[in-house]
Amino acid sequence: MNSWMTRASPLALTAVLIAGCGGVSELTKERVARSDTAVQQAQQTVGNSEQGAIELQRAKDNLDHARQAIKDGKEQPAERYAQLAQLDADLAVSKSQSATARRAADELLASIKQLRQEAQRSSGAPPDSDRTTNEQ
Repeated sequence: MNSWMTRASPLALTAVLIAGCGGVSELTKERVARSDTAVQQAQQTVGNSEQGAIELQRAKDNLDHARQAIKDGKEQPAERYAQLAQLDADLAVSKSQSATARRAADELLASIKQLRQEAQRSSGAPPDSDRTTNEQ
């Protein structure tokens, strides 16, 4: 039994050291994978738009750092960079969607203005006469 313990102990110790040193948990690897998916989805949403482009690039950079940290076996930096990549990807999508909504609202306001002008012309009312009536 003593010879078995002598052989088994170094093997067990080596396995523990390998697992403890430089090992990155599956949870962190999954977070990096989710961040990768978020960055890809943000890329599709943002496309070639200027709005969100800086945040998207920052998300890609953070994702690259997270991947490198996993390769280096650094759990906490991998986790932190993956979180930052996720947040930057979400921000890029939000900015892009906000810009799209703003453009749609501007187009709608321009259409309303044009319709009002056409209605005033067809009714023969002077321009902005309805505003002075409503404001008084």
